[in-house]
Amino acid sequence: MEYILMHRTKETARIELDEFSNIASIYEVYDSQHLPVGTVQKEVVNKRALAKWWSGRSIPASRQGLKEALQELGMTVSQELLDKCYGLSLSDQYWILPKGERIAWEAINFFDHSFSEDVGNLLFGHGSASESMSLVSPDNTSDGQLMKKWKIADGKRILMKGSSKPYYQEALCEVIASRIAGRLGINHVEYSVIWENEEPFSLCEDFITRDTELISASHIMNAFKSPIICQSTNIISSVQRS
Repeated sequence: MEYILMHRTKETARIELDEFSNIASIYEVYDSQHLPVGTVQKEVVNKRALAKWWSGRSIPASRQGLKEALQELGMTVSQELLDKCYGLSLSDQYWILPKGERIAWEAINFFDHSFSEDVGNLLFGHGSASESMSLVSPDNTSDGQLMKKWKIADGKRILMKGSSKPYYQEALCEVIASRIAGRLGINHVEYSVIWENEEPFSLCEDFITRDTELISASHIMNAFKSPIICQSTNIISSVQRS
């Protein structure tokens, strides 16, 4: 099926997705400056890089609870969830517009509108799939190996993240790290912890807004082949590119 890869309101390219929601073809590029960082090399779109970026937008196969959730949904790979939410994320403003449809980013983005927690609950092993469940969720495009899900509390987008066995220390370490950063006056994300079934889960508010996006250091390194020094693992960038 054909889609327009959108960057907020900008049309960037016309693409084809296969039955597993992988990029099969790039038919036309409309605005290469608004394509994801690292996918354009020497002013030419690298199909392999763009396909890898899109595939990496899905839940990684190593995610805790993913196999069981996919079985409930009758799916084989997590990429199949991408088109169910138009590829929308709470980390940036990219999404896919089905060819011939008239949909505005302002009307569907997760920063301004509610979303279903059905997928997140399945990933946490709660409930089961049904015909009435909604797959419109930012959980479809969440990264990382640890169990996690997005929820809305008091109008804020909150990420709830678990830890790995046997020590379940990641959630606690995130809270400790955020408190140390606060004591040192370092700009940071505030974390708190809750306990469910004697397991710790970290909570943090989404630090990306409808006007910013998260760009990983690896994408920067792919975009600039000359040696550079990265002192941070990620970069928060404004979506208003020239």
